[in-house]
Amino acid sequence: MNRKFVICLYKASKKMKFMKCLNVVIFLLFMNLFSAYSQKKTSFNENKLQINWELVANNYKNEVKALSAFTFTNQENTDFPASGWTIYFNNFQKIYPKLSTDDFMISHLNGDLFQIKPTKNFQGLKANQSFSFTLLSRGLLLNLTRAPSGFYIVWDAAPENGYGIKNYILKPITDNSINFITPEITFKNNKEIEDIPQEKLPKIFPTPKYFQEIVGVFVLDNKVIINAEDEFLDEAKYLSNELAKVIESQIAINPNSFKGKQIILKKADLGKEAYILDIKSDKIEISASTSAGIFYGIQSLKSILPPASWKTKSASISIANCYVKDEPRFEFRSFMLDVARNFQTKETVFKILDAMSLYKMNAFHFHFSDDEGWRIEIPSLPELTNVGSNRGHTLNSVSFLPAAYGSGPNTGVHPGSGYYSKQDFIAILKYATERHIMVIPEIESPGHSRAAIKAMDFRYNKFMKLGNKVEAERYFLRDINDKSVYTSAQNWTDNVMNVALPSTYNFMEKVIDEILLMYKEANAPISTIHIGGDEVPKGTWELSPLCNKLIKENEHLNTTDDLWYYYIDKMEKMLSQRKLSLSGWEEIAMRKRVLDGRKMYIPNPDFANKGFRAHVWNNVIGWGSEDLPYKLANAGYKVILSCVSNLYFDLPYEKSPDEPGHYWGGFNDIDKPFYFIPLDYYKNTKEDIQGNPIDFSLFKGKERLTEVGKSNILGIQGQLFSENVRSTEILEYLLFPKLLALAERNWVQNPSWATEKDKDKSKILYDKDWSIFLNVLGKKELPRLDYYFGGYDYRIPPVGVLIENGKVTANIQIPGFSIHYTTDGSEPTNNSEVYITPIDKKGKFLLAAFSKNGRNGRITKIENN
Repeated sequence: MNRKFVICLYKASKKMKFMKCLNVVIFLLFMNLFSAYSQKKTSFNENKLQINWELVANNYKNEVKALSAFTFTNQENTDFPASGWTIYFNNFQKIYPKLSTDDFMISHLNGDLFQIKPTKNFQGLKANQSFSFTLLSRGLLLNLTRAPSGFYIVWDAAPENGYGIKNYILKPITDNSINFITPEITFKNNKEIEDIPQEKLPKIFPTPKYFQEIVGVFVLDNKVIINAEDEFLDEAKYLSNELAKVIESQIAINPNSFKGKQIILKKADLGKEAYILDIKSDKIEISASTSAGIFYGIQSLKSILPPASWKTKSASISIANCYVKDEPRFEFRSFMLDVARNFQTKETVFKILDAMSLYKMNAFHFHFSDDEGWRIEIPSLPELTNVGSNRGHTLNSVSFLPAAYGSGPNTGVHPGSGYYSKQDFIAILKYATERHIMVIPEIESPGHSRAAIKAMDFRYNKFMKLGNKVEAERYFLRDINDKSVYTSAQNWTDNVMNVALPSTYNFMEKVIDEILLMYKEANAPISTIHIGGDEVPKGTWELSPLCNKLIKENEHLNTTDDLWYYYIDKMEKMLSQRKLSLSGWEEIAMRKRVLDGRKMYIPNPDFANKGFRAHVWNNVIGWGSEDLPYKLANAGYKVILSCVSNLYFDLPYEKSPDEPGHYWGGFNDIDKPFYFIPLDYYKNTKEDIQGNPIDFSLFKGKERLTEVGKSNILGIQGQLFSENVRSTEILEYLLFPKLLALAERNWVQNPSWATEKDKDKSKILYDKDWSIFLNVLGKKELPRLDYYFGGYDYRIPPVGVLIENGKVTANIQIPGFSIHYTTDGSEPTNNSEVYITPIDKKGKFLLAAFSKNGRNGRITKIENN
């Protein structure tokens, strides 16, 4: 009840007799309830307000800006009000406040959240009336990933409630000024790809170091048993469970007496992850010195099984005899998944871990915290998930975080909201450990920490209200008197921990220790923790009284830049006390230096010998730091190549308005991780971030790897940041088949085309390997992924088309898919005509590639006149 109601009730009880008082009470109660209801929302149905968006022009007025247009249409039979509302939405790019109309104001709030408010000039919208206006944004709009999203309306009468606007239409992007990829370019790119018969393809993927085929077959059936040494019993159980998915019985392990066919897991004197797989007609032997080696031998055995095995169980499967001796090139074969920006379920993580293990990857970098979300339960700090895992409409980020990346106004809804309970995370750790994958947790700090900061703000306020100042300040992450002004790369203005606060280190220590307890309970290995350490924006800490006091009192600190190294040093000590090494993005290994009045970054000599692991992403082609990974490796840092040029899987496959993904770092098709040469990537770099061919003089004077530097390259990591990943389908589309190219490059020894100095010979060798890889994908691995672990929604490439001599000629990047087409304007299906040879017909052609289970790729349209 509101305050006016209580006052009226009190006065009535004093002046009236009982019955009159009761009547007043009933009347006022009714009015109070009616008032409360009417304040919840106006009678206008928000989904009758249709919002249309379209691109008007890129390179507006010859600047790197885009002009786009909104059209608001009232589809309700009542007026849409002239005032009393605000519309919120998310937008990746900066929007300039000046609009083409004075009827609305647009303003940036924080992160990617914007609002539109009517001015006094707006007259509202009558039924079926529309109103259009244009706005200008920074950068180019090349696909719909960059379009505004997550629209919702808030009525002034109830500012705490937001209502999603579902009636939102995006017009397809067309822009003749942009050199988008065309069916003809795709055809040309595919032209050199050879179609290789399946029987001539490698039998194991990733490609083994040595493979010899032997006459004869081993018949896998219910008469086979597994004979394993005690050290390999866990792997034996895994193998039995995997084989039970393809044959009609569970294979026994170490029965008391047996004389038939066996799969033997035995000890041998080999390298740490090496194995020998020896398949004969009467037995299969997998030999290794470690359980990891045995596990990789099992994956190779699974790889030999026909792809259709995973579709339907069989009574028996014939496996060709062979001898394999194999080991990986790199010790660190990793994939990073961001679940902070958009959450993925535990089951989805399991699915990714299964694919990783199938392709012999051994590290899972878990990016679970960032500005937009904290996703792992820390039992002693429940606010981290109560506040930090929830996004929705909020006025002040007190109880949860604001909407981001199109997550909308409602809390508790995936993928904007969500977290892993302690038991969920332990289950993930156990699942990964069973598959010989180490999980590397990333605790983003001191930047990219808004979710943690806001969660600890909530905790601070809770304990201050209880009068417990000591407990309130125990894990507090900001200086309340800090007036510093900054904007992060993602446009947040309050996302950096204060490194002068002892409570910041209390917080990090508490989180680390609780995470380590979960690893202990899961019996999972951990040797390093990733602390993020990237993108602390200019201006941070400059006006913090606590930071300035620390600088004044500490003789080793001169400027706010030095606070960065202060923080890294304290974190290194904290981790080393727990026998852990420090991992982070490249900034952990860099120092600012002023040269000729200009600030520049150099490798930081202070930390070079402390065992840091630097995940180096910034080799952006054309930005000037193309050699940064090599500089840090040469300076003594252990480097994981995480290069945006080839290894950011959230980038679009190609420069097409129909491909999802942010393109700030370029475009990454499956060839990018495949042709990546880890120790000399200059050689095969082909295009800049706009997708244009590069001038190789770009690398003149750039630092090359020394022999010491080469020894410091631990391996390669693919990244999938999730700003755009609003569903599991988008996740799998972006991840597969890029993950397979990453696995091949991480495992296989240095290919001949990477070392061949003659450019023409190198190209011939590369084209051959590229064709083999694509045929293995299309005829073996992707058909396997149609059914493996329930199936993966991998990307099927679009069809390349060329009209030549009046005929329609088509091809495909990945041989093994069938091409179907129509000429009547209807979309092709699995039952449409199959393309076999060039078509001598006129008309409007629609073509698409289809997988064996009936899924299709993007439709290609072309007209033959």
